[in-house]
Amino acid sequence: MPVFALVDCNNFYASCEKLFDPKLRDRPVVVLSNNDGCVVARSAEAKALGIPMGAPWFKLKEEARRYGVVAFSSNYALYADMSNRVVEVLSAFSPSIEVYSIDESFLDLSGFERQGYEACGAEIRQRVGDWLGLAVCVGIAPTKTLAKLANHVAKKALAGRAGVCDLTTMRKEDLTQLFARIEVGEVWGVGRKIAGRLNEMGIRTVRQLRDADADTLRAKFSVVLERTVRELRGLSCLEIEELVPDRQQIMASRSFGTLVYELPDLEEAVASHIARAAEKLRAQASLAGAVQVYIRTNIFKPEVPQYQRAITVPLREATADTRVLTGWALRILRDIFRPGYGYHKAGVMLANIVPEENRQFTLLGGCEDVKTALLMKALDGINERYGRGTLRLAAEGVDKAWQMRRGNLSPGYTTSWNGLAKVRAI
Repeated sequence: MPVFALVDCNNFYASCEKLFDPKLRDRPVVVLSNNDGCVVARSAEAKALGIPMGAPWFKLKEEARRYGVVAFSSNYALYADMSNRVVEVLSAFSPSIEVYSIDESFLDLSGFERQGYEACGAEIRQRVGDWLGLAVCVGIAPTKTLAKLANHVAKKALAGRAGVCDLTTMRKEDLTQLFARIEVGEVWGVGRKIAGRLNEMGIRTVRQLRDADADTLRAKFSVVLERTVRELRGLSCLEIEELVPDRQQIMASRSFGTLVYELPDLEEAVASHIARAAEKLRAQASLAGAVQVYIRTNIFKPEVPQYQRAITVPLREATADTRVLTGWALRILRDIFRPGYGYHKAGVMLANIVPEENRQFTLLGGCEDVKTALLMKALDGINERYGRGTLRLAAEGVDKAWQMRRGNLSPGYTTSWNGLAKVRAI
């Protein structure tokens, strides 16, 4: 019988921010969304103050100042690097690991029977804490859905012990009592809408969902919910996905720090987004057969003139060449741009993605294709070594006044030499 562990970093974004600044140890910390808009992460101290997720920061500033809340702009590079370090630590415990999200990973614990799964979970917690300074919770169960639920139990200490919850050691009667205390919305894959419909059917707890008729739920909802029910009963239907499937669409977009009115500024933004999307495309050894560009005004301000438009153009030949993709994207942008509007967001999407080995070569383009591949490889190599954007197309611009606001950005403690903490002799 398989046994899965779900390892989840506690308050991950906020914990990363507190990790490198001892002065923040007991301070409430929040992390803000793009353009420092809304709260997207909270430390335990911030949660204790009742600061809600998604709350607009401008409405909280006065209260935050009164309680000493420290706000940070999202430092994506820092979070991604710390996530990679956590995965590296976890890989020492199991050769089979699925990185589910930036702060969650599934592990296959087959082979740890003799040591004991709970002891293994405790060792995982200690090692991540000792080596990286981050706190994690571990949920252990015979299915991935139950492991996710066990992680929730570990975080809330619902089974009497915080940090690690091993459902494989609990008696059936104890599991039934535990599941009767947990709302159905806490089940992995049961969103707000599905939970509402289940509540209308009288299914309000995990126990009631587990004991419901799986065939009826499949008919009323989907095969996915039926699979969830069977997983809650201990029948493993989902395996560890060690290889992340290639993306069929790649998107890149950002809201602007200030409204953009001029075409040249929009061109810089679109060129920058294409460069990022093309980098991701090449990282999965794929080619794009279509490009979409969209622009829109601020839909949250209906009192101002509104305009939005998107166009998708199929390419004559699938490519991963940033120069070609940028050329097409800028043509689309010039076609959909309308003067007189204050644009709030622009984005691109690469579609019709195919594996690189499926490239259809042109009759006379063999040498040029090889040169292009070498050029893009050199571009990616330089940017990986010296930092993204070190080498870029001129179309991406220099000043980039349109970039999103990140007025409270922390240093790149682990990603930049300039961000290293300094020690001063007293």
